[in-house]
Order: sequence, then C-alpha cells, then structure tokens
Amino acid sequence: MPYRNEPPTDWTTAPYKQQLEQALAEVKKQFGKTYPLYIDGQEIMTDDLLKSVNPANHQEVVGYISQATRAHVDQAIAAAARAFKTWRHTTFEERAMYLMKAAQIMRQRKAELMAWQIYESGKNWAEADGDVCEAIDFLEFYARQAIQLGKGVELTPYPGEDNRMFYLPLGVGVVIPPWNFPLAILTGTAVSAIVTGNPIVLKPSPLSSVMAVKFVEIMRELELPAGVLNFVQGPPEEIGDYMVAHKDVRFVSFTGSKNTGLHIDETAHKVSEGQRWIKRVVAEMGGKDSIVVDETADVEAAAAAIVASAFGFQGQKCSAGSRAIIHEAVYDEIVNRVAELTRKLEIGAPADNAVVGPVIDEKAFAKVTSYIEIGKREAKLLVGGTADDSTGYFIHPTVFVDAAPDARIMQEEIFGPVLAICKVRSFEEGIDVFNNTEYGLTGALFSRRRDRLEYARYHMECGNLYFNRKCTGSLVGVQPFGGFNMSGTDAKAGGPDYLLNFVQPKTVTEQF
Repeated sequence: MPYRNEPPTDWTTAPYKQQLEQALAEVKKQFGKTYPLYIDGQEIMTDDLLKSVNPANHQEVVGYISQATRAHVDQAIAAAARAFKTWRHTTFEERAMYLMKAAQIMRQRKAELMAWQIYESGKNWAEADGDVCEAIDFLEFYARQAIQLGKGVELTPYPGEDNRMFYLPLGVGVVIPPWNFPLAILTGTAVSAIVTGNPIVLKPSPLSSVMAVKFVEIMRELELPAGVLNFVQGPPEEIGDYMVAHKDVRFVSFTGSKNTGLHIDETAHKVSEGQRWIKRVVAEMGGKDSIVVDETADVEAAAAAIVASAFGFQGQKCSAGSRAIIHEAVYDEIVNRVAELTRKLEIGAPADNAVVGPVIDEKAFAKVTSYIEIGKREAKLLVGGTADDSTGYFIHPTVFVDAAPDARIMQEEIFGPVLAICKVRSFEEGIDVFNNTEYGLTGALFSRRRDRLEYARYHMECGNLYFNRKCTGSLVGVQPFGGFNMSGTDAKAGGPDYLLNFVQPKTVTEQF
C-alpha cells in the first residue's frame, strides 16, 4: 500500500466534536497521576518528581513524572547496548512492522492523544490534530523507507566479483525531542532510530513529559524487546551532558534551541575515554523565518499567510514566520489587513478551542514579554503588546511595524506570538533582508512574477521555501523539513534520505 499523509479531521463537526469533548473530560480525570521511568522493559518510580502543569491554567497539574539520576542513565545505556546485540540483526522489514502497528494504535487513540497535548502543551484543536497526524505520518513513512533501505544499493558490475553494499545500524542513540510538537517530533526522532536497528535512550522535554509517557505506552503495546526503548526523564543539568558524552552512545538526535543544539554538538564531539567512534549529531534547531511580499502579490492572501505563520500555536514553532518583509508599494495595505486579522484572533483556553492559547511556561512568558519591551524601543507597536499570567501564560498576538532589518526583533528568535514587519524598496532588497540572519529554516515569497519565483528558488537561503502560501505546515514526505546554517545539521526529517543518518554503509566483495 503506497504512503499517503494522514488526513486531518474537522473536530468542530459531529460526531467528532463530541468524541474530542469526551476525550478531554476523560483525560482531565487522570490529572495528577505519577508516571515512571521505563528502562530495560521495567517501570521505575523515583522519589524525585517533576510537575507538569497546564499552561492555560497553571494551577492544574497534568501529571508528575519520575526523574532520573546518572545511575539511571548508566542503566538505560547498558540496557540499550545489550539490546543492540540482537535488535541490529532483525530485518528492516520486521522492524517496520512495529511502526505500522503503532500508527494504527495512534489512529484509534487520536482524540485522547490530542486531549493530552491540548492540556499539557496549549495546542488548539486543529494544531493538536495536525500533531497527531504528523506522528502517524512519520510512522508510516519511515516504515516504508526502512523496507527500501533494507534492500541495499545496486552497484556497478565488475567481472569476476560479487559486490554488494548494504546498511547497518550505528548503535545506542540518545534522542532529545522538544515540547512544541510533543508527539510528532518525538515520534519521528525516536522511531527513525529504532526502525534502522538502533536502541535508544529517550529524554523528552520536561515541558511535555506526560505526552512522552503516552508515546512510551503505545510503544510498549507493541512488545518491543526490552532495552530497545528506554524512557529516561530528568533534570538537564544532571543527566543531559552526561548521556550525550557517554562513551557507549553512538549518536545524538536533538530538536530544540540553537544554544542547546550547539552545546550538545560540542559535548558530543569530545571523545571520551574508551570511545571507539566519532559520534554523529543530528540537530534541528531554531529559525528566524520570514515572508517576503513584492508589489505584484495577492494582498489578501499574503496578509492571511503572514498572520497564520506568525501566530499559529502562539508562534511557538521553529518554522513560525516572525518577520514580514513587504515592498513599499503594498506595505500600508498589507499592514492594515494584518492588523485587522490579528485583532480578530480569539485568545483563551485551548480546551475550549480558542485560536490563540498560552505560551508554554513562566520562563517563556518572561522571555517573550521582554522581547515585546525591546520591540517597543526598536519599532512601532501596531497590535497587542499586552500579557496576563494571572491564570495562564497568555500573551496577546503582537505586531511591530517599521522595524529596521538589523533590529533585534528582526534578528533573534522569539518563540512566541510576536511579528516584526519591515519595509523594503525593491524585490532584491527584500531577498537581501531575508537572508540577513544566522538562521535558514523556512521562508515564503508572495509574487505573481515567474522570474522572481525562480530567482528566489535558488537565492533565498532556507531549507524549506514556499511560494504564495504560509511558511509553516510542512507534511511528511511532501515537504521534507530541515534548514541551513544555525537552523541545524541539514537533515531533512520526513524525507527520502533521513534514515541514512542512523545507519552506516558496508561494502562486501567476493571474488569468484
């Protein structure tokens, strides 16, 4: 059966609305439970617990998660190393079947999985639906890619010899996914390693720990061999560097901020005593993404895309369009329309399907609001600029206009609902402003001119470029995702070569 993307569901219509409301009610009844680590096929409860709260109502505790020590990390890595001895010799097709079964379980539990992240991560209904769909896509896509990978590579014939090249797994991997796509990216980064024959130690973000537990529960239903998946949650300062630097870890797969990614890369590439390999680091980091609009653009479509890209999931996406670069001929018209659309956005609790929910936690709230104060000094505040953390971490969608290209709000990643708009005099200037950041993740161009679209195809420096649409919302297999420069290591998640990050090729020659 060929791969197809999981279709979205309109949860505002019957009978889906009732199903999701029931799931939200059932999940809320489970608030406050305590969850274990999972190492070598065994649950481990610890006395040290992390509290995960609902960012829309920070008095509500979604769950408590056992926290690991370095001793637990040693235990998990040892278990993964033992599992590698046999897991590496299972076939790609056998491992792929586990993923396909997991995809079916996720389909059956979709409303429940959505409910957990609506509460724990503050996603609205549509964003939560998209996250679960993407998780299913990763399972289905990587399963099929693994089967193809297992067939090896056809080589050039040579007289008197049989030459074959095939792929072998690397070894024990540390997987560190983010909180903002709490099921999708976690699933993609975990199963891409597992399906290629690598047991893993999974350390998700503390901010989406309960969602990670739910993923582990699904994988446990598959009856994976003990040690293939180890769930080790704990304080980054206690176990983060320790696991990354461990001599028995072969690779690290990370998604998160630029600063953390660079630190992981530096730590991983210091060779530990007894280490027998150069570790691989696969990292997807930040972005300062932008939509460029020229004077020929469809004004209404451009304005709608700018708002959707900037404020979807409160701007808490590495692909979020936090900059708009607009030609002076259409600048005022688009700015006015962006302001109108932004003011219409409904702010409230994601459980009630408000369009704009909270930012993830107190730290994010403080950082984003500090950038709003910077923006007030650097540019003109058009919309928003206010915030309220009395109940939840709510920041009103904020738009700054007349920002200078080198302003901090145009250069630094702001993981929240803040948009900076810059005026340019020409299309060429717009491309120069777009490229003038240290990042290169996503971007978009609105233009009706074919020559400009073709120019942008090769001159806009980003890993994912969109013409005449928003710069968020990539689909697995359709738009492989990953960026340039400080946005990561150029790996393309959901692409045809992503699994190559977790294998090593071997060539065998037999002379007749």
